[in-house]
Amino acid sequence: MIISKSLAAQKHKFSESKKQIQVLNNTDITPFSDVLKKSSLFPLRSENIDVLQVNLGKMCNQVCSHCHVDAGPDRKEIMTRQTMQLCLNAIESSNCSIVDLTGGAPEMNPEFRWFVAQLSQKGKKVIVRCNLTIIVANKKYHDLPEFFKKHKVEVVSSLPCYTSSNTDAQRGKGVFDKSIKALQMLNNVGYGMEGSGLILNLVYNPGGAFLPPVQSLLEQDYKKELSENFNIHFNSLFAITNVPISRFLDYLVKSNKYEEYMETLLNSFNPEAAANVMCKNTISVGWDGYLYDCDFNQILELKVGTKAQHLSEFNFNELNKRNIIINQHCFACTAGAGSSCAGTIA
Repeated sequence: MIISKSLAAQKHKFSESKKQIQVLNNTDITPFSDVLKKSSLFPLRSENIDVLQVNLGKMCNQVCSHCHVDAGPDRKEIMTRQTMQLCLNAIESSNCSIVDLTGGAPEMNPEFRWFVAQLSQKGKKVIVRCNLTIIVANKKYHDLPEFFKKHKVEVVSSLPCYTSSNTDAQRGKGVFDKSIKALQMLNNVGYGMEGSGLILNLVYNPGGAFLPPVQSLLEQDYKKELSENFNIHFNSLFAITNVPISRFLDYLVKSNKYEEYMETLLNSFNPEAAANVMCKNTISVGWDGYLYDCDFNQILELKVGTKAQHLSEFNFNELNKRNIIINQHCFACTAGAGSSCAGTIA
């Protein structure tokens, strides 16, 4: 059964996403579909879905400038246990082996631990996108490293830079110091340590309207600086391109950098990256159970192009052969070395 929302909330949600799509399309930039056609990649189609990415809610203890979910402490959208059960049912009827939990801060969902335990029991690989500061924000979260370890959760955490000034500029004052403390807590239980089997990956997002540097070289810098200055260790660094939606789109428009950024993305289009975009093997689930090709489409209210668009009607075979819904924001995932939730793809 689909959980109903108030008419006012639906109208507001649609209005905001419609405004963003209008901005994206109000440009002289070549349509993304035309660029795909020139590379014989249109239409993009799903291939062997094995990742279910689940947004547990938009509530977060931070308000980051690059956040495409527009998350924050004032957001009330939270996935219920009923919807989580629909996720579990969908997993049972699919080939999904990986469940990627996002937010907001997914740990702030009161059913978070129950859901992780259920997924763990089913033998699924669980990824949690942890903002780090949630671990030290309140005593009730201090045991998260041990909880993650118990369920062999793979932790992916944003750390925009290995310096406090750049990190705090993007994520808020004091965030860097709290992140360092959280990383040390994760290291103390084995995360990121050689031979532990406990995976800790970090995420880099550019602090402005430019593409990420070469991921492998940046990873070397991160490992050197964090090890030498804080004795912190991690497994891999993911360099993710900022997608022109939500807060970052607002920034681009207000700073008159939108056209320039879109031209940068277009001129950096990489057919190899486009051929390997993550939406081909992923289904994104909104906090209310609706289905999307990716969490960027989720923010724009671009639901999957199938008859069944909600978990309550989940049809794996139908989803596994769908055409992927695209728009101008998709240039971000196909620029340069490409971008996905696991970093570069080409």
